[in-house]
Amino acid sequence: MLELLDRIGGFVWGPPLLILLVGTGIFLTFKLGVIQLRLLPYSLKLVFSKNQDKSSEGDISHFQALMTAMAATVGVGNIVGVATAVVLGGPGAIFWMWVAGFFGMATKYGEAILAVKYRVKDAKGQMAGGPMYYLEHGLKQKWLGVLFAIFGALAAFGIGNGTQSKAVADIMSSTFSVPHWITGVVLFVIAGMVLLGGIKVIGRVTSFFVPIMALFYIIAGLIVMVMNIHLVPEAFGIIFKFAFTGEAAAGGAIGAAIRFGVARGLFSNEAGLGSAPIAAAAAKTDLPGRQALVSMTQVLFDTLIICSITGVTIVMSGQWKDTSIQAGALTAEAFGTFLGGAGPIIVAIGLIFFATSTIFGWGYYGEKCFQYLFPNEKAVMGYRAVFVCFILVGATASLDVIWALADVLNGLMAIPNLIGLLGLSGVIILETKRFQDKLKAERENTTKE
Repeated sequence: MLELLDRIGGFVWGPPLLILLVGTGIFLTFKLGVIQLRLLPYSLKLVFSKNQDKSSEGDISHFQALMTAMAATVGVGNIVGVATAVVLGGPGAIFWMWVAGFFGMATKYGEAILAVKYRVKDAKGQMAGGPMYYLEHGLKQKWLGVLFAIFGALAAFGIGNGTQSKAVADIMSSTFSVPHWITGVVLFVIAGMVLLGGIKVIGRVTSFFVPIMALFYIIAGLIVMVMNIHLVPEAFGIIFKFAFTGEAAAGGAIGAAIRFGVARGLFSNEAGLGSAPIAAAAAKTDLPGRQALVSMTQVLFDTLIICSITGVTIVMSGQWKDTSIQAGALTAEAFGTFLGGAGPIIVAIGLIFFATSTIFGWGYYGEKCFQYLFPNEKAVMGYRAVFVCFILVGATASLDVIWALADVLNGLMAIPNLIGLLGLSGVIILETKRFQDKLKAERENTTKE
């Protein structure tokens, strides 16, 4: 079964899908006038503004929607995924991760616009949105929405549950000698309290939890860089050199750097996967474009900042040259090179926070996909219960098959979502123009006042 799933995963995540993912980002980047640079200052202002939109329709604020999406994307991929990219693709993979992240910002923007525009209210009066809704109501292809929802509801048990709880249990065992079952029980209780409370509780928890965990890891990485500032220019030089020379730790070709850099970057930030717009649809906003700009910054924080901290530290340490170090331990070894015994502990704490938050975010994603298929409150509560219980399984069992299955399902999620993005690209452009006209009028009124 594992061998079969690995083969299917290799096919699903092959060059055609990676080209489609990056190509969609490039297409939207130019159609939207490089919006990820042009309106980045305003998008950051929206994220950190104290005056969040409270009067418009929606369940949570701009910031809470962003933090819920960040909770789901900032996970094991930011630590282990980046290390795997470097091991398999060499330091040059980090450059291609940046490229994928830059164009992925436009993809994430487009996803959020469609999610807000085509969202609906469920039986409880809460917002429900995401690819399944814009595929049905926008593209008029409900069968694609159903396919996405099936893949998403199942994938949540892998990418957002079992693999994350297993990572936390493993690191708690190896670093702090805590038995796997104890970690599983603690995660079970914490996740149950958060997820059973619904999106408003998830939004409140993640808006407090995610900034703290992200700052903790970023500050640790910046301390390493400042303390060893003389190594930083050399590290960037190696990254740029290996991105174009074809030298890699494995594979020995530029194709390896591009493939693993793009794949791991997209796996980390989930741009084009269709997961994050499910959280964006819950935001209180007057126009789709406003929340879309906020959602766009998720890729900036996830890939261009947090993943870069991991990648640059690994290259600075020189540990990537040691082929005896496995990808799972490479980041800890890199931090340990500069911070001694404190390095692996910092990475362990970061991994625990990242993986736990991913369970919160993906619990909500999976539930919304399931709700689309079975719009019955009892059925949805049943899904929540099963999802939370699966945390115990993930923490204590071998998950090779589940991980491989999740990898396949993630790729399958992206296909209908990308069809929707390209098919509804005209809507994205029109909504962007509408928003920009409104923004221009707001600025003119401010100037007159």
